[in-house]
Amino acid sequence: MIHIRSEQFGNYLEDFVVGDTYKHWPGRTITESDNTNFCMLTMNHHPLHIDSLFASDTQFQQRVVVGTLVYSVVFGISVPDISGKAIANLTVDSLEHVAPVFIGDTLYGESDIIDIRKSSTRKDRGIITVETRGFNQNNELVLKFKRKVMIPKKQS
Repeated sequence: MIHIRSEQFGNYLEDFVVGDTYKHWPGRTITESDNTNFCMLTMNHHPLHIDSLFASDTQFQQRVVVGTLVYSVVFGISVPDISGKAIANLTVDSLEHVAPVFIGDTLYGESDIIDIRKSSTRKDRGIITVETRGFNQNNELVLKFKRKVMIPKKQS
């Protein structure tokens, strides 16, 4: 089943079904100030991200948005559907940057539920494994990652 967000923020463990896909909305357009401020905040001063003259002489011929910002935005887009009620984000098992993102690109995301298990020690929660993919405005895959999230059960 494909899910498109309703008015609800987050889901309980029982709401997730292995094989379901969540289409995250809205997208987010990356601005020059987003990229520059994120680079300065995180101390990533690589000139490919912040120096247009330097970047013009690379294979991309323009600045590339820093990958940790791309990851953070796509992760954030998924929060209302995937981890909005989370007890904890436990792991990021893999992270792959598939294609560059440029200033002015708009990021969108979708997530597949790939595993659900009840906690063996606490009856009020469980863990989902989810694969999230980020796409640009041309529907080109730019990154994907898998993570495990601890989610509460509905109170009975």
